[in-house]
Amino acid sequence: MEAKKLHPRFSLGRQSSLAPERAGAGDSSETLDPAVRLMYLANEGDSDGIKELLDAGSNVNFTDIDGRTSLHVAACQGRTDVVDLLLRRGAHVDPQDRWGSTPLVDAMYYKNHQVVKLLEKHGARPPMAPMHVQNAREVPEYEIDPSELDFTNSVCITKGTFRIALWRGIQVAVKTLGEELFTDDDKVKAFHDELTLLEKIRHPNVVQFLGAVTQSTPMMIVTEYLPQGDLGAYLKRKGALKPVTAVKFALDIARGMNYLHEHKPEAIIHRDLEPSNILRDDSGHLKVADFGVSKLLKVAKMVKEDKPVASLDTSWRYVAPEVYRNEEYDTNVDVFSFALILQEVSVDSSSIGDL
Repeated sequence: MEAKKLHPRFSLGRQSSLAPERAGAGDSSETLDPAVRLMYLANEGDSDGIKELLDAGSNVNFTDIDGRTSLHVAACQGRTDVVDLLLRRGAHVDPQDRWGSTPLVDAMYYKNHQVVKLLEKHGARPPMAPMHVQNAREVPEYEIDPSELDFTNSVCITKGTFRIALWRGIQVAVKTLGEELFTDDDKVKAFHDELTLLEKIRHPNVVQFLGAVTQSTPMMIVTEYLPQGDLGAYLKRKGALKPVTAVKFALDIARGMNYLHEHKPEAIIHRDLEPSNILRDDSGHLKVADFGVSKLLKVAKMVKEDKPVASLDTSWRYVAPEVYRNEEYDTNVDVFSFALILQEVSVDSSSIGDL
């Protein structure tokens, strides 16, 4: 049975086990030391061969020079039957290799969900959250105990990014960060940057940040819940708005964005301003939301992406040209997006000037 092709080792250095490399083209696994051969058979999914080796006295917890075990290899390859066999024959469920990776982390990276479930059933501990701190005094003030979040009857909201939950008797919106955080440095940084922004901002026209879960998995961002939905959905129902309503909405957005742009000591560029990222509260006012790709701008500076922006979760219609041309940009990119939103909410843009 041919082994599944695997991706290169990822940048966090957690992924453990590529297929074992042979010393030479003519080598055969039969000529290897039985303990090493066990890893080859785990890679190939040969349950019968593994049983023979274990019955003959091979160590199920043998580790190679990198600290890898047969369980690491089987978890990477998604060999659920082999993982089950190794665990039943005494394999340690949470061995760490030289990169600090466990079979569970490897299975999560390769999205081998059945293996993940099996390992967790046998007591495998989820990996430490990327922002975990060793000293309790370093735990962020905004940290929320995940046991306080009740997801009973939870539904997805705002483009499926957030879910509704109950927290201390109130409804909140919760953004959950999945397994990809353990395998993608960029997403870990984006999560950290978003939290850094959210804890700085407080304004009536900006969605309120309430707290986050960073010391356990899954990691989460918790914000106020606005049951009236987003501006994009509202426009689909109502169409273009009357001038008075359009101006009211425009002023709400402008106040929120002015607060962000005038923030000291660093201005905040939203960079993803579009109708589905603008939410309505119970009074009918608007609040700017979703700071997942926002940037802090040092005074009199421009910012530039480290690499070209391949895609955004939003429509490209609202994104300023300099962003996806990978050029330097500043707060003016939000002005570009704001202008397009004004055009969309207005029945006749010339009538706004007459008010």
